[in-house]
Amino acid sequence: MRAMLGRGPGAVNADRGSFTGAGSGGRPARSVAPGSPGAPARSTSPPADDPPGAPAPSTSPTASDPHDRPRRSPTVCAVVVTHDRRELLRECLGRLRAQTRPADRIVVVDNASTDGTAAMLADEFADVETLRSEDNLGGAGGFHLGMRHAHDAGFEWIWVLDDDTFAEPDALAALLAGAERAPAGRPTWLLGSRVNWTDGRPHPMNGPWLRRWDPATVSVAVAHRLLPLRHSTFVSMAVHRDAIDRHGLPHAHYFIWNDDFEFSGRLLRDDGAGYLVPDSVVTHATARPHSTVTGDRDRFYWALRNTVLMLRDGRAQHPVEMALSVVVTARWIVQYLRRWSDPRALRVILRGLRDGVRHPVR
Repeated sequence: MRAMLGRGPGAVNADRGSFTGAGSGGRPARSVAPGSPGAPARSTSPPADDPPGAPAPSTSPTASDPHDRPRRSPTVCAVVVTHDRRELLRECLGRLRAQTRPADRIVVVDNASTDGTAAMLADEFADVETLRSEDNLGGAGGFHLGMRHAHDAGFEWIWVLDDDTFAEPDALAALLAGAERAPAGRPTWLLGSRVNWTDGRPHPMNGPWLRRWDPATVSVAVAHRLLPLRHSTFVSMAVHRDAIDRHGLPHAHYFIWNDDFEFSGRLLRDDGAGYLVPDSVVTHATARPHSTVTGDRDRFYWALRNTVLMLRDGRAQHPVEMALSVVVTARWIVQYLRRWSDPRALRVILRGLRDGVRHPVR
């Protein structure tokens, strides 16, 4: 990741975390040094790609005893990552503006777009905060940057979406209602929407991945009109700030694919609960309803590389789950070779496996 991300409104220093961007209503926001008067609330230990094992105290307003004050709506920041998909982004942001329960702030991470995205944001979405990167950081790097910014600003929930996610008007309201009715016990750290393709059928790329092997947990969640998640997708995922305090941010070096699978797996492996909220619905407006295998043939490299990295890291899954991931990955490879039976496909597979073994685990 380059040290300076952006030169105009929405510039972020990736190493120091300072930000200068468009505030509410397009007003220029001054640069605020951490710890100075007017600086946003921050956790005592800023999240890193690989945080220490002990949880840092949270500065979220929810940390106080809820019985000591009236119930209020939690603060939400929506984070959208984009790269050269101006028209999809326009529709995505229009849907976010039309939410029955709007996000308190919308942040767009612009990954070095060259298609007029910056001008469109300035002209049509002055109320949206923009973080512009001089380099394409990929979805993983973009979500890492945007979620870190939202976390540093003190938001309780961070709602992350792809730029081709079209949310139904009550998608966010339904997510927050799901958090309110979630079962007692483990803290609710993650909420996911039901993801459909444009024809209304479930999108094959986006799960959901449920805790099917735990009938008791499934039964309790269903009684609360929820489904217990094991992994989720950045197409529409709400993450509580306490989860980031505990487990850190998405791994920026994953670039694309499986970054959300690893991140959600890390959050939900042991101490946090996550739920699919069936009445929160979004459309993933891809050109066609592809899966990992039937998508872009060259992007399959990232799926393999990042799966190997995740398995080597070991924090996202238990040993039995890791063994199942090996079986699933082997099946992917067979299906991929059946679809693309040529030397180029073999090179994609070998590079993905090789780089997954060689790349440092962070």
